[in-house]
Amino acid sequence: MSTLGDGLLEKPGLDKTLSFEYLELGPELVLMTFTVEKKHLQPFGYLHGGVNVSLAESVASIGANLAAPEGLVAFGQEINANHLRPVSAGARLLASGRPLHLGRSTQVWRVEIRNDAGDLVCVSRCTLALLDRKPAGHS
Repeated sequence: MSTLGDGLLEKPGLDKTLSFEYLELGPELVLMTFTVEKKHLQPFGYLHGGVNVSLAESVASIGANLAAPEGLVAFGQEINANHLRPVSAGARLLASGRPLHLGRSTQVWRVEIRNDAGDLVCVSRCTLALLDRKPAGHS
């Protein structure tokens, strides 16, 4: 199994921009959370669906990289999401991801996003491709 590089999750990026927090990171379960802020809303005042998708892909990508065999790295290949209920600013959401398939060249992860009441807000499935990890400095 792979590991995430030292300090990798501390680097600037979309997860930091959107204020996602890591709770549990493992090859069989990833938990992330965040509080919906005004910056996460679409013009009608509800959580933008793209934030759900970003959260789901972050969960799946971290889990897939932790589950990937040594020397391989996982990249998102396809993602879908069903947005099941609206969410307003101030809500705290929990995303949980588990692998459905851990293959030699692909992985498939299921991610559920729930509100504080435990209601399902969004369900997503993400397929990730496993590719050879290039040494540092190579593109």
